[in-house]
Amino acid sequence: MDERSEPLPAARSLLKLASRNRNEARLAMARLSLEEQLAAVCDAPLEQRAAVLDLVPAPEAVIPLLPEAELCFICKHLGVHDASSLLASASNEQIAACLDLDAWHGLALDRAKLDSWLASLAEAGNETLLRSAQTLDPEMLALHLRSHVDVVLKPSGDEDWQPPDTSQTLEGQFYFVARQPGDDLATTLQLLHVLFREDYWLYFRMMQSVREELEPEIEEWALRWRTGRLEDLGFPPWDSAMRIYGHLRPENLAEIPSPARARAVADWKLPVWITHLPEAAESGHSLFRTATALGPGERGEFFYSFISLANRVAVADRKGLGDADTLPDTIEKAAAVASRGLEHIAAAHELSLIETLRRVPLERLFRVGVNLDPDGVRPTLSEAGPAGVEDDSRGDD
Repeated sequence: MDERSEPLPAARSLLKLASRNRNEARLAMARLSLEEQLAAVCDAPLEQRAAVLDLVPAPEAVIPLLPEAELCFICKHLGVHDASSLLASASNEQIAACLDLDAWHGLALDRAKLDSWLASLAEAGNETLLRSAQTLDPEMLALHLRSHVDVVLKPSGDEDWQPPDTSQTLEGQFYFVARQPGDDLATTLQLLHVLFREDYWLYFRMMQSVREELEPEIEEWALRWRTGRLEDLGFPPWDSAMRIYGHLRPENLAEIPSPARARAVADWKLPVWITHLPEAAESGHSLFRTATALGPGERGEFFYSFISLANRVAVADRKGLGDADTLPDTIEKAAAVASRGLEHIAAAHELSLIETLRRVPLERLFRVGVNLDPDGVRPTLSEAGPAGVEDDSRGDD
């Protein structure tokens, strides 16, 4: 499969028109197909996307088409607290992806960011909050609740029992009270009321979880579910991603893996809007200059293989997956380091760069480039985690 098509000329013209006359731009936008409207939004600079989206006659039809990460970028640029109107039209899958991408720091849930997203979903209305709660992992909801309330179950048959001071109850059995005096429970209360009215069994499960389950176990399961969903978006688990930084013996640096051919990578639904990789003249990297000589089918495989490599870099370096700068930064790093590996292996075997690119997987090229000049390339121990960088001198599997 070839790279995704170039941005539509009509969409580019619309962006210019919008800067001169917004009324005419709205009329022009209305004449475009949904695909062209989507391109107009995603091709605009991040700081202009909300304004361009405002030109769309039916944003509720276009917003669900946005790649998941692009919706996250737009929400964050607006401010998550001001993004409720976008989230009201977002699909359940988009909402889950936004939290998977942005509400985590490395391998740990960022409770403050989770609170911000849930507050915006609550602002979007009870219907949006309910379907979001039913889409998200129960573990994420439980962790939010545990951050804000303690739950007490009324003992059966104890007529003298008194609920905790300032506690509240919705059904006379579970009583909840703020963990911290003065904590703003508006979002938490709205969530509990919506679940109690519309999905009692989920409400019951959440209250039991806050009372009975161990927090480390809840966090572990939340991470597992998130890891699986990120794999569907092209982001591997962290321990798998770290293999690109594995050590190689000096005598193995020029080795061409057997079988001597690049590993095919199937295309997948990209969570970002990227129509092409940087042009060779723009990037200055030998990897991209060489890729221009590939055939049409080969370029498509290279495109997805390279994005896969960039995603591995982002995960291994523990970059913010919900940050708009992450992909451009990891593309630059992946291209620079893999170019060193490409040039080294080609020179060692007296091969052309294009033949080397066809024979050696991109991840191997990157790994060789890392080992040629590791300073400032490998994550530090604090970034890599307690296990550090894997020492695997055997080469790629």
